[in-house]
Amino acid sequence: MIKAIALDLDRTTLNAEGGLSDGNREAIEYAVSKGMHVIVASGRALYSLPDQITGIQGVEYAVTSNGASVYRLSDGVRLRHYKMTRQSVLKILEVTGTESQSREAAYEVFVDGEAYAQAGYVADPVHFGASPKAVSYIRGSRKPVEDIHKFILEHIEELDSMDVVCREGPVKDLIWERIQREVPDIYMTSSVRQLIEISYKDSGKHMGIKFLADYLGILPKELAAFGDGDNDAEMLREAGIGIAVANASPKCLQAADYIVPGNDEDGVAYGIYTILCAARPTARI
Repeated sequence: MIKAIALDLDRTTLNAEGGLSDGNREAIEYAVSKGMHVIVASGRALYSLPDQITGIQGVEYAVTSNGASVYRLSDGVRLRHYKMTRQSVLKILEVTGTESQSREAAYEVFVDGEAYAQAGYVADPVHFGASPKAVSYIRGSRKPVEDIHKFILEHIEELDSMDVVCREGPVKDLIWERIQREVPDIYMTSSVRQLIEISYKDSGKHMGIKFLADYLGILPKELAAFGDGDNDAEMLREAGIGIAVANASPKCLQAADYIVPGNDEDGVAYGIYTILCAARPTARI
């Protein structure tokens, strides 16, 4: 019996425009009515979570910044928190400094639930590889900082996580390889093609939902999770039932127990009704 559902947001529960469909909202409300805990599990910072999700009665907890922080939404209490180490942040700045100066890469950082980003990236996200559909979300959720390097150094003891933003290709591949090889104490993942998402080594959505399962007194097999990105794959494996939407990355699809229709086809609603609330799911969809 499933007692909790963890929902990735972007490109999973939310549609391509970043909105919550009536079908998915009604399914989430249905799950709540069945006594299930509903958990947001996102790479977003706390204050970037959309009201149309957090405003649903019964959505109780949020795993944010790829597991760096876990919140109880009713009162905003942070139940679990990891900060990046000074050593790691300085090494990331060293590794990526040349690309940042040449505008090949940009930074965004999350501090106490707020998202800050390099002003040039906020002004022109597409230059750094973002989808045109993501521009309004980026501009609406990131506080632009002119000297992001200085800002990072001023807040170096406070970072929940940081992203290196870089268009797909050889430069991004090189940055990823160097960070992976040279930077200590980190968890590194990616939700979309232009992001290298970095937090403390004990982070990850899978660790966030594991913490909440223990906190709620439920077993991993009693937890279901929905996702679409590489940063969701470990979460789907951690859950008793891992469900990927059809538009998911290959890594996420491989980790899933079930595949449902895409995020623009109310795949979350389909999964809630036909898999989680069925007497016994019998086939991969």
